Amino acid sequence: MQLFYAPDLVETSKEYQFDKEESRHIHKVLRKTIGDSLHITNGKGWIFEAKILASDAKQCSVQLLSSTFKNPRRYRLHMAVAPTKMNDRFEWFLEKATEIGIDEITPIICDHSERKVVKLERYEKIIQSAAKQSLNPYLPVLHPPQSFSDLIGSVSKQAVNEQLFIAHCEDQQKQTLQQAIEKQQSALILIGPEGDFSPSEIITALANDFKAVSLGDSRLRTETAAIVACHTFALVNQI
Repeated sequence: MQLFYAPDLVETSKEYQFDKEESRHIHKVLRKTIGDSLHITNGKGWIFEAKILASDAKQCSVQLLSSTFKNPRRYRLHMAVAPTKMNDRFEWFLEKATEIGIDEITPIICDHSERKVVKLERYEKIIQSAAKQSLNPYLPVLHPPQSFSDLIGSVSKQAVNEQLFIAHCEDQQKQTLQQAIEKQQSALILIGPEGDFSPSEIITALANDFKAVSLGDSRLRTETAAIVACHTFALVNQI
């Protein structure tokens, strides 16, 4: 099955017209024609079966035949990750984390961050492509960048019903993330920049109920650490 993305579809929709980019992909790349079937998601849990009514490189329209809702998981994973100096490394994280399973992503700007400007529109496209490829009917929410202090402040001001973790490289007593995770509970995991979190950031996080965790004995790149955290969280909740 191949999945297409249409964010404004609802379960009562009867017909739909794809934008130019998706239409070109359907018509030119996949060579779909009138009468062919497609599967579409709105990124909110719905998967629609549709039949092509008109196939054109500029505008492809379909008739919606049926809709199925996939219940979300009872727990959520929110990753707050510092953008990497090399942008393609952060984009790789977005792609792979979406495939593994993630619900929210926040780029965080830290004391040691070398990249402080991000391209949210490009990031959104990467996430959409990865969600379609992995047949995920839930599109992860990409939040605007936040400073480390603003993120910690927003967490401390709201009623938090999730596990809070900070993965850092400082030499202090830490549990492994695998040991610290409680199954079937939501989590927010912080991953720092290439130079790691600053000592003051670590102190601030710990003072706001974050638990310090280790991702193993190796010193990992930012994007690798973020993927290891995503995969560990997914694996623990599948056992």
